[in-house]
Amino acid sequence: MPTFQDISYSCILEGMTSVSALIRGREQLINDRKICAVLIDETKKRSKYREIGFLKAKSVEHSFDIRFVSNDDIDALTQGSTHGGIIALCGDRTYHDCSQLPNTGFWVLPDGIEDPFNLGYALRSLYAAGVDGILLPPQNRLCVPGVVAKSSAGTSEMLDIRVCNTDQAIAQFKAAGFRIVCAGIRDSQTIYEADLRKPLLLVVGGEKRGISRAVLDMADQIVRIDYGRAFNGSLSAASAATVIAFEVLHRNS
Repeated sequence: MPTFQDISYSCILEGMTSVSALIRGREQLINDRKICAVLIDETKKRSKYREIGFLKAKSVEHSFDIRFVSNDDIDALTQGSTHGGIIALCGDRTYHDCSQLPNTGFWVLPDGIEDPFNLGYALRSLYAAGVDGILLPPQNRLCVPGVVAKSSAGTSEMLDIRVCNTDQAIAQFKAAGFRIVCAGIRDSQTIYEADLRKPLLLVVGGEKRGISRAVLDMADQIVRIDYGRAFNGSLSAASAATVIAFEVLHRNS
């Protein structure tokens, strides 16, 4: 049996949650990331028998190898120790542009969230809130997919993610009939009074530079989150996106 060192891969997904999410994304035709092989800690054969049975069945459908290796081998490939003895060696994912858009739904453009952990936290909440898709500027694409998948509890592998220039994306979504809503303070309206009906594109800026004036000028509406007490600080981009996304869910239920 050849060792895993003979496998060609470009990223690693850690843990059963991330690996099973990728399989689900592939089956839903959302994600074309190739699974090259799944490595399993050889000491987990008994404790992980359910997961191993699932992976063996899926390995036939998705044409990937399963290899039992030492825990040291897995630890050498991963960050931390939360992988549970299961990782996937994977290829790249195709990210489409905004040339073909739906005419309904709720999409989010997290512009400027540069830290992969923060992006993952945001995607986890946005997936839970029922967001239909995510737009990422080229500089914010998932450069560290394993970290984003782990911090997003695998949801990054199940979301429709497209990569396009911010100005171009807004123009194309406007042309498709979407309302453009930006999170901001100046000339804003509270999210509890704003028009949040779908189809909707929500733009949330990162903590460092926020949303540019040019993008704000393209918005149909600027919304803010009112606080429960006097507070001059800002919520993290992930927190702001979460609060607004669940309000959109509530309004459209």
